[in-house]
Amino acid sequence: MSATSFVSPVDSPNSAKSQFIPPLLGASVAELTVWVQQQGQPAYRGKQLHDWIYNQGVRSLADISVFPKNWRTQVADIPIGRSSLHYRSVAPDDTVKYLLKLADGEIVETVGIPSGKRLTVCVSTQVGCPMACDFCATGKGGYKRNLSCAEIVDQVLTVQEDFQERVSNVVFMGMGEPLLNTQNVISAIKSINQDVGIGARFLTVSTVGIRDRIRQLAEHHFQVTLAVSLHAPNQALREQLIPSAKPYPIEDLLDECREYVEITGRRVTFEYILLAGVNDLPEHALELSKRLRGFQSHVNLIPYNPIQEVDYKRPNRDRIQAFVNVLQQQNTAVSVRYSRGLEADAACGQLRTRKR
Repeated sequence: MSATSFVSPVDSPNSAKSQFIPPLLGASVAELTVWVQQQGQPAYRGKQLHDWIYNQGVRSLADISVFPKNWRTQVADIPIGRSSLHYRSVAPDDTVKYLLKLADGEIVETVGIPSGKRLTVCVSTQVGCPMACDFCATGKGGYKRNLSCAEIVDQVLTVQEDFQERVSNVVFMGMGEPLLNTQNVISAIKSINQDVGIGARFLTVSTVGIRDRIRQLAEHHFQVTLAVSLHAPNQALREQLIPSAKPYPIEDLLDECREYVEITGRRVTFEYILLAGVNDLPEHALELSKRLRGFQSHVNLIPYNPIQEVDYKRPNRDRIQAFVNVLQQQNTAVSVRYSRGLEADAACGQLRTRKR
């Protein structure tokens, strides 16, 4: 959001209601200061507004008690940009999955994942997803639209308020392909970092890989972690699992990832969902290691969460460990991430499909 996108000063109690005004969530102190001054208010109210939006979680300007009552009445209908809770599901491991209803009635998922002293939020960036990954519940549900910066930041605040503790980490790994919504994702990264106050090194952006978009992200010099959803060691298998990968060969994708490392100095994480009998064989692990040699990277193996729409299965622990062993023998950095909240429709898109 830029300061120039705000409306001119309010001339009457009803004039603000008749003009388009973007949600205030996602705006910086400086932008909010410009906005309150456009409304004929003193500059210091910008900082007050910023505090009430990001620290006190206000959902309506009418509820900001430090503002003059007559001005609160004038701007009561101006949206801050908060969603409403549509459904909440809690797993035995205390992971909480939320369905949030947006202003236009669309539903998105977000997840709060507590772990010791950490609270991670998995945010969505689109309503649905156009990438059509063969194993993904979100992809099976189709694509509607991109989320705005406000709708992304709102997910972090929602989890923070529900858990009553500060969010420590944010991963852009929910519904949608973040780099097909680059402008709003970049704006959300800035706001989550500067306004919500979460360090950039604790933010992770996941992508299947969109040509030139990884380079575009790198040029902002954020200290975020890039996580690339690879899921296969070669182009043929990758196209089988991710049909949208056909125009972007794996060699080109990895070249762009190397540029990311050179520009940012940050290693790349490669996400690899293990599908029993499909991409989990020792020869797949060996091919993957060869593909990533000389790369400042880390492989994150994710045993598959089955969904009803397809017949893919999760490999057993022996198969998973065999895959890990091959990578380690080839000196490829690797870890296994077992999904949290399995009893709460853990695969992204499952809960939305069932409850919307």
